[in-house]
Amino acid sequence: MATLAQSKHKQPSRQSGSPERGASLGNFKFPACLTAGLLLLAFTPRVQGNEALTLSFFGAAAALAIWQVYQALMVRQNGESYGFNIVLRPQHYIQMFIQFSVYLYWGYHWNPVYEHMLLLAAQVLFAFGFDILLSWSRKRDYTLGFGPIPIIFSTNLFLWFRDDWFYLQFMMIAVGFMGKEYVRWNREGRNVHIFNPSAFALGIFSLLLIVTNTTSLTWGQEIASTLTLAPNIYTFLFLIGLVVMYFFSITLVAGMAAITLFGLSALYSATAGVPYFIDSDIPAAVFLGLHLLVTDPSTSPRTPLGKMFFGMLYGIGVFALYTVLAAFGAPTFYDKLLCVPLLNLSVIAIDRMVRSIDSKAVLNLWNDSWFGGRANLAHMSLWVVVFALMSMQGKTDGRHTGDSLPFWEQACAVGKANSCERLVQLQTTYCVDNAGWACNELGAVYREGVIVEKDEAMAIRYFSQSCELKFQAGCTNLLAEDRIARADPRSLDLRLLLREGSRNLLDWSEDELYARACEHDWAFACNNTRANI
Repeated sequence: MATLAQSKHKQPSRQSGSPERGASLGNFKFPACLTAGLLLLAFTPRVQGNEALTLSFFGAAAALAIWQVYQALMVRQNGESYGFNIVLRPQHYIQMFIQFSVYLYWGYHWNPVYEHMLLLAAQVLFAFGFDILLSWSRKRDYTLGFGPIPIIFSTNLFLWFRDDWFYLQFMMIAVGFMGKEYVRWNREGRNVHIFNPSAFALGIFSLLLIVTNTTSLTWGQEIASTLTLAPNIYTFLFLIGLVVMYFFSITLVAGMAAITLFGLSALYSATAGVPYFIDSDIPAAVFLGLHLLVTDPSTSPRTPLGKMFFGMLYGIGVFALYTVLAAFGAPTFYDKLLCVPLLNLSVIAIDRMVRSIDSKAVLNLWNDSWFGGRANLAHMSLWVVVFALMSMQGKTDGRHTGDSLPFWEQACAVGKANSCERLVQLQTTYCVDNAGWACNELGAVYREGVIVEKDEAMAIRYFSQSCELKFQAGCTNLLAEDRIARADPRSLDLRLLLREGSRNLLDWSEDELYARACEHDWAFACNNTRANI
């Protein structure tokens, strides 16, 4: 990689028996500016609107300032100074632009992303300052480039803390960079970091959030579920993923992860009669992860066969963790985060396994010479074909079997695997979104005590919410505890129930609503549609 500018490490200079003092402190201007920038952001309306958030900013800036003072004192005492090597690596700035495009597209359809942008900028300032000081404290020059930015962008694509707890976000960033600096091993004769920095921090904090049952402190669930608000999100991620694949040859990792997940989902669906993931064959957030999280070239295998194993293991890991997390009552969106650090730990073992294969035919199956030095383009072409086939079968964008509530009601009625739990989960989601019909159905579920344990208090709670939303059956159930009244969803409810993971259908006509409801197998809607013909 070309070095654009370089400041050499300054050895201690001694004159008259004492070290040179003060001359090297000019290097602290840059981290001081970063700290000042972070402090200035603390006075913006976005931050000042929340006292805890403001204190988090002040605390982060103070930590950097104190560290700088300490480092400056060490420089004056020891006469050793450390500067910057400016190196602009394509894997950093290309990933940065790709990740930022996700924020732009996703945020256009879900406004909290744009509201988070200032906090994202603050994390970038903090990350640069922290990384510089960490490098200097380790007695070496800092390689200045775009490196910290894709780490911050990657982390925030999957998890960020709410304003009241934002100091934990700064701590998570610090943990990621400390893992990169301190958790290392010798690989192919080089001392390198073991973990993808963002995945390392995400993995540790995900475990802590699960163990302490404090996921509510984060936007994690909303992040995982709102990507589909952006139309054709799978196609968008596929297209930007091609850019990353072209430049960094990660096609085999991402492609095998996706193929493995699609294959396992299809096998489960064929066996159990219901989708494995509720409303998709592969969740959009997982599809994002296999393009922009697990594919870090520095912490994944380098041989074609090793990359295939790595991607396959990621797919299997996500698939298995989804069930394990659900069994323990933990949020399932952590599935894509927890397995990446474990995979990073397996890289040397995978490399060793590949080297142990004696068959040259197997090892050279993807040899560049087979394709005139363009093996990656061949891999990309295969991935394009696979994605096109999946799309034509309705496995990516568009309506999915699991989008239909009547499907889950019918599956639950005949006792298909996990269908009743999924039905309650969907009804809960729509009730939270203020669909009166869904709240009434939840109340009925808890009053009947068939799908879940009977709980009249919970039933009253949901019936009350349904009644507040002016769903007549909910009010009736509040007055009569010895029976259960049900009714068809209203047009207002259908605008929520039929959104297929996208935006609420507020601008749709009733004819359009009933037509889609009929496609979702709502019998009353089909009758209404036929009556209007």
